[in-house]
Amino acid sequence: MCGMTNVELAAGRLAAAARDGAACAPVRDLVGADEAYAVQSRNIHARIAAGARAVGRKIGLTSPAVRSQLGVDQPDFGVLLDDMAFEDGATVPTGRLLQPRVEAEVAFVLSADLTTGPFDERTVAAAVGYAQPALEIVDSRIANWDITFTDTVADNASAGLFVLGADRVKLADVVPRDVSMVLSVNGEERSTGVGADCMGDPLTALAWLATTAVELGDPLKAGDVVLSGSLGPVVPVAAGDEVEATFTGLGTVRARFGEDA
Repeated sequence: MCGMTNVELAAGRLAAAARDGAACAPVRDLVGADEAYAVQSRNIHARIAAGARAVGRKIGLTSPAVRSQLGVDQPDFGVLLDDMAFEDGATVPTGRLLQPRVEAEVAFVLSADLTTGPFDERTVAAAVGYAQPALEIVDSRIANWDITFTDTVADNASAGLFVLGADRVKLADVVPRDVSMVLSVNGEERSTGVGADCMGDPLTALAWLATTAVELGDPLKAGDVVLSGSLGPVVPVAAGDEVEATFTGLGTVRARFGEDA
C-alpha cells in the first residue's frame, strides 16, 4: 500500500473486516495507543459520510471484571451511530456481528451540552435528562478478541449494537451507583453487578468521558446517548439467544438474537 500512512492502513484493515464479515489481525503492529483514536475517527467519519448519524458515545473498560477479561487497564470510548440502535424487545441481527458479547449498562440521555469543565458527578448529573436500562452488544473485528488497548480503541471501542429499555428514569428517582443488575441468557443468570462496579459510579464514568471529549475537541451535546459501561462480566451470545437484564430502580431491557443481517 505505497503512500498510505499506518493510520490509514489500520483503518482499512478494520473497515475491510467489518465489510467482509471476516475478522482481521490486530492493528497494534501498525499504530500505537497515541494513534488509535485517529484510526477510530477515520472509520467513523467514513460511516457518517455513507449516511450514518452519530447519536452518542459508549464508554468501555469501566468494570474491573471486564478489564480482567480483556487484559486492559484503562477506560476508553467509542461513537454510537443511529444504525447501531435497537428498541427494547427487538430482534438483534447476529449476521451483522462477528464475535458478539452482551453486557448490561446504565444509559444516560443528555438534556444539556457538556462543553465547559471541570466535570464531576454533580455537574454531569445536572446535564442528564434521564437514565435507561441498556444492553450493549460489543463486537470485535479482530480475530479471537486478541486485543490490547490500542486495538480496541482503534476498533471503535469494540462497539457493535445497543438496545435501550423502554423505561426513562429521572436521576432524582435513582442513584446510579446503587443500581443492582442481573443479566440472564435464555432464563439462566449469567452476569451480575452494581453501579459501583462501573468506575465507582456510572456518573464518574460520564464525567471522565465529558472531560476526555472536551480535550479531544468533540464535546458531548444535548440529545446524546451515553452508554456508561458494563456493570458485570460480558457474556457471549449467538443466534437464538434471548437476553434480559433487570436493574433495580431502572427497569428491564430485553433482546432476542436472530440470524439475519
